[in-house]
Amino acid sequence: QVQLVESGGGLVQAGGSLRLSCVASSRTIAGYPMGWFRHDPGKERDIVATILWSDSTTFYADSVKDRFSISRDNAKNTVYLEMASLKPEDTAVYYCAQGRYGTVLRNSGQVINWGQGTQVTVSS
Repeated sequence: QVQLVESGGGLVQAGGSLRLSCVASSRTIAGYPMGWFRHDPGKERDIVATILWSDSTTFYADSVKDRFSISRDNAKNTVYLEMASLKPEDTAVYYCAQGRYGTVLRNSGQVINWGQGTQVTVSS
């Protein structure tokens, strides 16, 4: 099984930026849709952004459109999430996710592999 390792979380002031990285080890993730979800205690795990491996088609939740950007580096087997204009409501644990091969990742039920999560805290 592919191991997904996130990094880049931390504490930032509102309006600031962070870059999350997700490195897939042991096996390639080429061909699989990848994405980022986030979970705030007391709420459901919500989709943030996804990217297809075939043509880099992206999807964003309405709450992060125009602020976040997902990308991938095939050679490094890595997926990134650039977060800008961060708001306190973006505070959550962010999880990297691998979706089922050949699907368009749109919800947590399609995830076959999760990273361990990285905390993002945005102070007001």
